[in-house]
Amino acid sequence: MANVISDETIEYVGILAKLELSDEEKEAAKNDMARMLDYIDMLNELDTTGVEPMSHIFPVENVMREDVVTNGDGSEETLANAPERHDTAFVVPKTVE
Repeated sequence: MANVISDETIEYVGILAKLELSDEEKEAAKNDMARMLDYIDMLNELDTTGVEPMSHIFPVENVMREDVVTNGDGSEETLANAPERHDTAFVVPKTVE
């Protein structure tokens, strides 16, 4: 293992994650983090020339329909049933003094 994680780093990560780790859990976390960093180092050695960056493995397409108004907002029909209205709004009793 080329990457060595210090005790201070594990303490700091534990604080950030709001975890209380036992000594055994801290050692296991140090080993796991070191292995992850070693794997990342191994991936950095790969030749990626000619490989375009991507955000997803599979092509992502928007499956939503276009946002098109088809029947208006219906405000006139809604306000037709209002007991009292002012312009395009309902008139209601005041609730905050």
